Amino acid sequence: GACLLGAAMILKELQGEIRGRVRLLFQPAEEHGVKSGAKVMREEGALDGVDAIFGIHVASQTPSGVVLYRAGPCMASADGWDLTITGKGGHGSAPEGAIDPTVAAFQIGAALNTIVSREISPKDTAVISVGCVQTSSTAFNIIPERVVMKGTVRTFSTEVQDCIQAAIERITSSTAAACRCKADLDYKRFIPPTVNDPDLTALAVKAGVELLGDGAMQEAPLRMGSEDFSYFGQAIPSTFVHLGTADPAREDTKNPHHSAKFDVDESQLKNAAALHAAFALSYLDEDRADR
Repeated sequence: GACLLGAAMILKELQGEIRGRVRLLFQPAEEHGVKSGAKVMREEGALDGVDAIFGIHVASQTPSGVVLYRAGPCMASADGWDLTITGKGGHGSAPEGAIDPTVAAFQIGAALNTIVSREISPKDTAVISVGCVQTSSTAFNIIPERVVMKGTVRTFSTEVQDCIQAAIERITSSTAAACRCKADLDYKRFIPPTVNDPDLTALAVKAGVELLGDGAMQEAPLRMGSEDFSYFGQAIPSTFVHLGTADPAREDTKNPHHSAKFDVDESQLKNAAALHAAFALSYLDEDRADR
């Protein structure tokens, strides 16, 4: 928000040179997932009449003065799934009188690890992680009635996303049935992948080099984290970059995002403001020149 306000100040001073209109989007609920602010803003018409969009995120473990860019897919989608496996509880000393859902859970956990390695092309990138396993029992000698598993899936294309969801549905239901249990899967697609338009990305790189100098713009690897800026990119051409905010002289600026000790090199925020303004001016200049 502060960076965008800074960009507004720059653009206001250069108002006479702007060859079009610039819309500033202040997005709420950036981390909410299913109730993403970007999704709601898009649905409510925030992009109506907008031809292209540019966004910046800080990168707390990238050195100050560096801006990371990537054309095409750059950040993963974020899906989440909740699985409830139901059997029949009993005593640990008499398993024949129970239907043990933990056996199904163990086999499902192992089988999920084969999806990416055996069903997804090695040329694609994806990850499936189990983040939570809970049973309805709290005693060491009781076979529980239920096991709940929760996890996430990260992909870079709808095709891979569809394949993984179908595989999880198949494996959980068939494995649970083989173990005489019932499986109830709730699979949710929270955030789509962030895909940067190649032409807009090239324009952003050019504007960044002119503003910050050679070496400032560096190509980034794929990021398995997700970003709901992707909802904007689904509607119009977009590009999203990461601004390094790790001051080499300050250890406190190198902590990861979402850390309780997260801090940034605030001297870089002026560069973010300038980049927003430079992109808008460059895009409008180039867009007008092409007409």
